[in-house]
Amino acid sequence: MNQNLDNVSILARYSDEMTAATYITDPAVARDKEIKDLILVLLTPEKSAVLVGKPGIGKTAIVEGLAYRIQRNMVPNRLLGFKIFRLNTTALIGNDQDGENRVLKLVNELKTMDKVILFIDEIHTLIGNGTLDLANMFKEGLSRGSIKIVGATTTYEYEHFILKDKAFLRRFDKVDVEEPTKEMCVQILLKTLPKIEFQTGLKLAYTDFQKEEIMKFIVNMTDEYKRVYEIASRYPDICLTIVANAFTFALYDNRKIVSIIDFYRAIKNSKNIYDDVKNKEIVNFKEKFKELFEDEGIDINTLN
Repeated sequence: MNQNLDNVSILARYSDEMTAATYITDPAVARDKEIKDLILVLLTPEKSAVLVGKPGIGKTAIVEGLAYRIQRNMVPNRLLGFKIFRLNTTALIGNDQDGENRVLKLVNELKTMDKVILFIDEIHTLIGNGTLDLANMFKEGLSRGSIKIVGATTTYEYEHFILKDKAFLRRFDKVDVEEPTKEMCVQILLKTLPKIEFQTGLKLAYTDFQKEEIMKFIVNMTDEYKRVYEIASRYPDICLTIVANAFTFALYDNRKIVSIIDFYRAIKNSKNIYDDVKNKEIVNFKEKFKELFEDEGIDINTLN
């Protein structure tokens, strides 16, 4: 079996196809501008793109949004039929049993393929990786335009690693990704709910208005000055974590319906906002959603 492994496609072994994934909803809510900028770069001959922004703001979701649009023929004709592969660069480091470098194998394989885009998260890891500089191995393909890459990295890592490699850098156009506004974040949460419901098999109770009020509360309680300093989580990641944890509490109790008590527990167990802020917001949460607690037979005075 191991002998045959060397003959298997490197892409098949070390990547997953994002354009073949099942998307319950658009993964890139409120990111039309960034997706347009990304598409414009990919349409430019001999250019690839790098998404740059703070951690946890949804850079990967933008690439998923592009894959979603390619699936549905919602892109310019030039990109129709393209496949996006998310590459596991860590697994690529090293040689196969035949002694050939895996990255060189991948580059050679890509030369024989058409309409392929590689997505490389944390693309700064390609720059000067010890004795092996993976970026150098991609340069030939990039300069001819036979390989298209979408990279993602943080602002810090872009400035400290990628900017030092001028030859690699000139083949990439930077696409800035800003942290979503509060209003955008609320919409992201609401439109991600169907995906979380599908993944967990649960349903969130309440009307659309009530759901929106819960999401607004979560967004407001996690704004910039309430987060633990220097944590990675920002909008929308810090909010999505709380929502996902609410579903987790319902799963733990073997319930099919997610309710206000689950959000209470998720907020109470949040580790990404300051304790004094959290204590204050817990009080506000119980008061704001007092009627929902009462409708479900829960006395807020008994909650600890």
